[in-house]
Amino acid sequence: MSENLDLVRSIFVAWERGDFSAADWADPQIEYSVSGGLAEGERSIGVAGMARGFHAFLSAWEGYRVAADEYRELDADRVIVLAHASGGRAKTGGLELGQVRTQGAVLFQLRDGLVARLVLYPVRERALADLGLEE
Repeated sequence: MSENLDLVRSIFVAWERGDFSAADWADPQIEYSVSGGLAEGERSIGVAGMARGFHAFLSAWEGYRVAADEYRELDADRVIVLAHASGGRAKTGGLELGQVRTQGAVLFQLRDGLVARLVLYPVRERALADLGLEE
């Protein structure tokens, strides 16, 4: 298993516990973006911008959890994680994520042992299409 894949797995282990607080894995100038969904086009540069993006999303949920379905190394620098929301309740409206199967993906682009670019895809099919991985 590659060092990049090991790093991505370690990030996801924390996320699966609902712990999104660490960012020691991120390049200080990380490019963070969301492709699709309600936050379509959200972009930032730097750890603080990424933290704001995560906080904006997570603050709408109680007990949000995500789980990895599959890890794929696309090349020497990119790993995609096919994932799904495994728990959480919307603070307004009370939607339980367990009631709907939300399948998304997260693209990690790595450089020098850190994540240099992170792209969240709320809709898995969009990620697969963007990356030419349609199933």
